[in-house]
Amino acid sequence: MGRKRSIVTDTLGLLLAVLVTAAGVQDSTAGRPLLERAATDHPTLRMVWVDGGHRKHFVEHAAALGIDLEIVQRPPGARGFTPIPKRWTVERTYGRLMLHRRLARDYETLPARSEAMIHLAMTDIMALGGDADAADPAPGPFLSGSHGRPAQTALSGIDP
Repeated sequence: MGRKRSIVTDTLGLLLAVLVTAAGVQDSTAGRPLLERAATDHPTLRMVWVDGGHRKHFVEHAAALGIDLEIVQRPPGARGFTPIPKRWTVERTYGRLMLHRRLARDYETLPARSEAMIHLAMTDIMALGGDADAADPAPGPFLSGSHGRPAQTALSGIDP
């Protein structure tokens, strides 16, 4: 058994929404309530980028919320590790969150408590001011699923 941590970040990698689910939950399934939460909390959210793990019904759900959704794919013919420009921001956020010892393992019993710990870790990251990477321009916010490590999928949104 494991957990999947799905997040939406802004262009700086700051947390907009988080949802913790069982590891077996598909990204599109977890993405629906997460996108709804992000759209409710951030009504100016208009553009979202996702990876190929999200399905057509998820694109239709985003459109119903008034959010444009674009699926970001790996460049054709890419071999080995290839950073995807619109996804690196969320992956960097996962890396920063994993620096918090309590998030390195799944210590929490309740998903809501895991979400609270992610919010506390993000508050700590924001209070300390981040690092030089925060000054780099990022293409947009992201939503992503994770099994305790940076995810292979990402969804992002722009909150103008």
